[in-house]
Amino acid sequence: MKSEKFWDKTAQRYAKSQVSDQAAYQKKLSETQSFLQPDMRIAEFGCGTGTTAVHHAPHVQHIDAIDISENMLSIARGKAKEAGIDNITFTRGTLAEFGAQDESFDVVLGLNVIHLLPDRQAVITEVVRILKPGGIFVSSTVCLGNSALRYIKLIAPMGNLLGLMPDIFILKEAELESEMTRAGFSIERQWNHGKGGIAVFMVARKQCAQRH
Repeated sequence: MKSEKFWDKTAQRYAKSQVSDQAAYQKKLSETQSFLQPDMRIAEFGCGTGTTAVHHAPHVQHIDAIDISENMLSIARGKAKEAGIDNITFTRGTLAEFGAQDESFDVVLGLNVIHLLPDRQAVITEVVRILKPGGIFVSSTVCLGNSALRYIKLIAPMGNLLGLMPDIFILKEAELESEMTRAGFSIERQWNHGKGGIAVFMVARKQCAQRH
């Protein structure tokens, strides 16, 4: 609930903020779209104000965009309407609460969100469950484990308590790689961006079950 209130409170300011690294953002859009096809169904959890979903919508059949903040989603719906996009459904809640059917999505997006989740392994497992065999999971994650910024964990609880910052969890890039592969993904693309390379963009494919 604290995270939900934080994002509701900051939604308008977040919507007005500029992308800090426009070149990296455009590269992420381009690489993601190289995997998209017109008949695909996509889920994006932590969709925020919907900018990325709106960019990808013309390239797929349908997008289910999910976020815990109703204020974020209200802005996202406005963006979609303004862009003339009608193939995105915006839903408030978590990915688990969304309750998608097994193997019902071709692509799942989790951008700038995994490091904000208290149980990322459970979310990664949920992504595996709802992806079709051979489906794609695209993520962009801040990995502070090897950065001097890892000490933010010392002030994060107080910042969260005061409503000044969201929950943030410290992980290393190698940890994320290991968790992805253990969950059943093969990593097809991986590169760093952001100051000091602390953000990791990753395209991972759900491995097909092997026949015995």
